[in-house]
Amino acid sequence: MNPPIPLPSVGIIGIGAMGMAIARNLHERRYPVLVRDVRSAPEDEASALGMTVCATPHDMAGLADVIIVVVVNAEQIDDVLSGIDGVLAAVKTNPEQLRTSTLVLCSTIAPQDTARFAARLAEHGLACIDAPISGGPARARAGSMSMMLAAPGQILDRWSALLSDMAARRFVISAVAGDGAKAKLVNNMLAGANLVAGAEALALAAKLGLDTRLMFELICASSGGSWIFADRMARVLDDDYQPRAAAHILTKDVGLATALARSVEHATPLADAALARFKATIEQGWAELDDAAVIKTWPGL
Repeated sequence: MNPPIPLPSVGIIGIGAMGMAIARNLHERRYPVLVRDVRSAPEDEASALGMTVCATPHDMAGLADVIIVVVVNAEQIDDVLSGIDGVLAAVKTNPEQLRTSTLVLCSTIAPQDTARFAARLAEHGLACIDAPISGGPARARAGSMSMMLAAPGQILDRWSALLSDMAARRFVISAVAGDGAKAKLVNNMLAGANLVAGAEALALAAKLGLDTRLMFELICASSGGSWIFADRMARVLDDDYQPRAAAHILTKDVGLATALARSVEHATPLADAALARFKATIEQGWAELDDAAVIKTWPGL
């Protein structure tokens, strides 16, 4: 009987809510997991769980077979790749010690940035998987989130087992880097509009003197319900705004989506209105609260 094939070592850069959930999921599946974050607290948490903490992306590139990037924005990815201690510095200074062959970009960013990063990696002989994720930390922790994939077929085949362990639902958009990012922005534009509409409806129910918990149950069981309404308004009813998905993140995502729509002359009046509400949430000082805090922009809530 042949011995089992060892699992690849997986580096995760950016262990916030989603990144930590992915790390914990893969760690429990016995992958050797290495992590890096700019904050010490999540690194300490990961270390206590038995994961390996890397001082820099440069160091991680010498230890991990594949690196998953789950940072906030394109500027941070630029630093991960091209910073003084970035992944590409390892390619240039210690190519014989480089272990990483593929980077998986899970951040929600503009498609032109994804394409730019993929081209830069290709120049240095590294593969890139455009792989935005959705579903929230609980699903990421369980390996049941969704993932939008854009990469050549042979690259996806190489990492199919890892991607399957990360996401139960995987949608192959195309082989072109940037198409995954486009798909994610379309999804998040709708999520943002649905969230604001749901908050508006529950706020109206409260103003009309209706039982908001009863209305929540009614809407979830009826035609007005949506996944994001059920998820976020449950937190509102418990007055729980601890960030699973911070308000500034969805604000950024909806802004990217509407900008993408403008680039192809596509009108987005509903998303524009939702973005205005998210911006008002940020202006009120609630950027770091859960994005369910958008309901607080209605008086009395």
